[in-house]
Amino acid sequence: MNLEVLGQRIQGLRVERAMTLRDLADRSSVSVSMLSSVERGAKAPTVVVLDRIASGLDVPLARLVTEPDADRVVVRRAAEQDIVDEPGGWRRTILTPVVPGVSFEWVRMILPADCDAGTFPAYAAGSHEFIAVRSGTLTLTVADREFLLETGDSLYFAAHVPYGYANSGTVPCTYDVAALTPFSSADSVADRSVRKRGSLIMRPRRPGARARARGTAPEV
Repeated sequence: MNLEVLGQRIQGLRVERAMTLRDLADRSSVSVSMLSSVERGAKAPTVVVLDRIASGLDVPLARLVTEPDADRVVVRRAAEQDIVDEPGGWRRTILTPVVPGVSFEWVRMILPADCDAGTFPAYAAGSHEFIAVRSGTLTLTVADREFLLETGDSLYFAAHVPYGYANSGTVPCTYDVAALTPFSSADSVADRSVRKRGSLIMRPRRPGARARARGTAPEV
């Protein structure tokens, strides 16, 4: 089969399980360097290596080598959505399923009143982010520009610069974030953020001014 497709499939299953390359190496007894080469499509693994990788991912070997249906459909039930409650009272819910080879994510955020979620690092060049406010008001900072969004407003920005979210209002703000990033087996955004359950949007960040003042800086 196509080595790049195989690598993307393995990487997608690994990220879906919030595993680093080291985690998978420990579980499969396959070296990190070999796993990295396989995920990049640079090496053709033997059947023995593939079987070990499948065992490390806790999937049948056929899951790795069988071509998926062209018209694949992935359903993620509400009960299966990842929910992260952050210090300061704000919440993120990952709405989209993980699809191997597709670096897209849709997350619903809820910021309580007077909450600053902090500053997020830039994505790779060619990344895109879309924001839609469902209720309340949201202050979005993109590089050194600030935008105030109200209920029903939406915004797009090229996400290769630092950005941040804050709610300076008196009621909670609920908004959706959709992120689309270039897929790279060598250095995907999902790889760098696997500590946050494999999320593209859930990446290390600097705490906001309000969080610092309260001494409740988000974990990184």
